[in-house]
Amino acid sequence: MSARVTVAVAARVLTQLRRDHRTMAMLLLLPTLLVVLLWWMFSDVDPEVFDRVGPALLAIFPFTVMFLVTSVTTLRERTGGTLERLMVAPTARLDLLGGYALAFGLVAVVQSLVTVLVSAGPLGLEIAGPVWMLVLVAVVDALLGTSLGLFVSAFARSEFQAVQFMPAVVIPQLLLCGLFVPRDALPPVLATVSDVLPLSYAVDAMSTLSTSSGTGAAWRDLAVVAGFAVAAVLLGAATLRRRTA
Repeated sequence: MSARVTVAVAARVLTQLRRDHRTMAMLLLLPTLLVVLLWWMFSDVDPEVFDRVGPALLAIFPFTVMFLVTSVTTLRERTGGTLERLMVAPTARLDLLGGYALAFGLVAVVQSLVTVLVSAGPLGLEIAGPVWMLVLVAVVDALLGTSLGLFVSAFARSEFQAVQFMPAVVIPQLLLCGLFVPRDALPPVLATVSDVLPLSYAVDAMSTLSTSSGTGAAWRDLAVVAGFAVAAVLLGAATLRRRTA
C-alpha cells in the first residue's frame, strides 16, 4: 500500500464530490438538518426527549448517510469503469479503497463537526463528557458507514440494488442499537445479535459521553467501532474485482 497513491485517489474523489453539489449538500448538511427537525418536533412537547435520544442520533444519522452515499457513489464508479481503469494502473486494492475511505473520511470530519456543534450549541443538547470526544465518536461512526458502503457495493449490480442493502445492513442495527429499547432489556437472542452489531457500540459511546464525564467506556466502544470499520475496508479490498459490471 502506497501513501502517495492513496492520497492521489482521495484527491480525485474529493474533486468529483466538489463538483457534485447535491451530494455534498447531503453529506454535509443532511445529518444536521435531521437533528434540528427532531429537536423542533419535541421543543414544545417534551424537550427532555431530545436530550434522551439526541446522542444516539448523533451516531445514527452520520452512519446512515455515509453508508448510503458511499455505496451508491462507489457502485457508480464500478459500473462506469472508473475503478477498472484505475486498477489497470499499478494501484493496489488497498490503495484504491483507502483513497475512497480517506476522501469520505475527510467529509465525515466536517459533517460530524457541524452536527455535534449545532446539537451541543444552539440546540442545547446536554453533554457531560468532552465535546471533542463526541465529535471523534461521530467521525469514527461515519467512517464505519463509509467502510460498510464500500464493502456492500461489491455485491450490487445497480444503484437501486445498492440502496436495497440499506434495509439489510442499516435498519437492523438501528432497531437493535438501544434507540427504541435499552439493549439490556432486549430478548436474549436479540441482545446477542445487538452485541455483534457495530452501531450498538457507537450509540453506547454517545450515551456514555452524554451522561458521564469519564471517557474510559467510550474509548472501549470507540475501539470496537474502529475495528469494524477497518475490517470492512479489508473485506472490501478482498472483494474488489478488476472486471466491473
